[in-house]
Amino acid sequence: MGKHKYIETPEKMWEYFIAYKEQVKSNPILKHDFVGGAGKEIQRKLEKPLTMEGFNNYLFMNGICDNAKHYFANSDNKYDDYLTICSHIREIIRQDQIEGGMAGIYNPSITQRLNNLVDKQETSISIPPMFPD
Repeated sequence: MGKHKYIETPEKMWEYFIAYKEQVKSNPILKHDFVGGAGKEIQRKLEKPLTMEGFNNYLFMNGICDNAKHYFANSDNKYDDYLTICSHIREIIRQDQIEGGMAGIYNPSITQRLNNLVDKQETSISIPPMFPD
């Protein structure tokens, strides 16, 4: 008999992800800030990004499973049924991070590093010979 799966079906995984996404997006980070010449204290609401770590922690803190990484890595090919859902979850998280970085909602530099987006520029200088043949 195989090991019990804490997330019983791919559909259940999707339900958990949607619940995680709703929780993250409806609970912004509150940043204590000061504005104006008098330094009036305010609370700025900053949107939270979706992350794989956040989803994994959401599952753990809600008693769903200790570690969802096995589902995403398809350890020992035990989670083939979850490949499509896990792939879409990764893509949705990546899309949120990239679009948030492009719009300036999240730090673009961190977004680039997290998603292996590198701005490579190659510069080459060609100097003609001083004494052509």
